[in-house]
Amino acid sequence: MRHKGRITNTVIGALIILTGAAFIASCEKYSYIVETVNPVDTVHFQTEIQPIFTANCITCHRGTRNPDLRDGNSYESLTTGGYVTLPAESSRIYSKITSSSHEAFTLPVEKQKILIWIQQGARDN
Repeated sequence: MRHKGRITNTVIGALIILTGAAFIASCEKYSYIVETVNPVDTVHFQTEIQPIFTANCITCHRGTRNPDLRDGNSYESLTTGGYVTLPAESSRIYSKITSSSHEAFTLPVEKQKILIWIQQGARDN
């Protein structure tokens, strides 16, 4: 009788494993298009860069920690604080958002926009 119970448990276990494998194998696979920024297009501070800071950075950089990235303060804080310099890849703000301590706060396309904005002269446009 114990032998029959083991066989039943083995069969049930195998069915559970097969069902799970079939379920996992049936999942749709998604592909994502990686968004990029055309470096020829002008990147505007007010409509493209400030929203990045507002969405991702002002939790910490809201006036109590430099740079102050709140709307209305961020441009001056970045430019007078030495955060935007050429070459753009070496600027303090770009180095910070690509460092391990801040890398997760912004998406690759957001980092790319900030880099191109600096390369284009970091204008208040």
